[in-house]
Amino acid sequence: MTLSTKTLDNQLNRPFRYYDSVDSTNDLAKTWLKDVAQAGSVIIADEQVKGRGRKGRTWYTPPNVAIAMSVILKPSPSDLSRINIIGALSVYDLAEHLGCQNIGIKWPNDVQINGKKVSGILPEVVWDGDQLTGVVLGMGINVRNDFSNTEIADKATTLEIEAAKSLDRAELITYLLERIDMWYDRITTEALFITWKNRLNMLGKRIQVEELEGLAVDVEPDGTLLVQDDFKQMQKIIAGDVFIINESGN
Repeated sequence: MTLSTKTLDNQLNRPFRYYDSVDSTNDLAKTWLKDVAQAGSVIIADEQVKGRGRKGRTWYTPPNVAIAMSVILKPSPSDLSRINIIGALSVYDLAEHLGCQNIGIKWPNDVQINGKKVSGILPEVVWDGDQLTGVVLGMGINVRNDFSNTEIADKATTLEIEAAKSLDRAELITYLLERIDMWYDRITTEALFITWKNRLNMLGKRIQVEELEGLAVDVEPDGTLLVQDDFKQMQKIIAGDVFIINESGN
């Protein structure tokens, strides 16, 4: 089913704004947040022309193939690091709900199915001086994208491929928002952290993060990754792209 304000209005019990095409759902959500949008409000787009990823990467989301949305949240400053975790757990739950197999989270928030990335998550914090206004949780999820003949064909997958069935994006968005609400209500709990830690797929493996290679040993409650380097020293990583090194060293 094609996304529209009407189809979403029948599904969502929260403030939302739907657009056929936008540059960035995060940018629109930040503007709405500054206009005093309530927590839980969401921006949804069918097409996203200038979506952002980590390190300023841009990402184009074609129409009718994916979920592109940004959720407005208002956590306390001490819980900001857990917004990443909430996003990852919610996408994991969605994939599990659809019957997908071999789901894992590559630190900190890339959900993978059978080793291929199915989503991207980018929280952005909004401040008013030294006062926290809130966070927009940007989420892009591949539903029926065509990655054939692209450079990421062997690295990315979609929910329809992994679930082996046709999916309704409005229904997926509804379930995803329910899981975000559920985990957000548990943002201060140990259960949130433990569930995320247990779903990480690179702990105990040799990894590379930027220039560092070593063993991914553990994570801390704020999401920090602990990596033991080749000199047996423990390094703390708060951000970076993780690559799992296989037994052949590649």
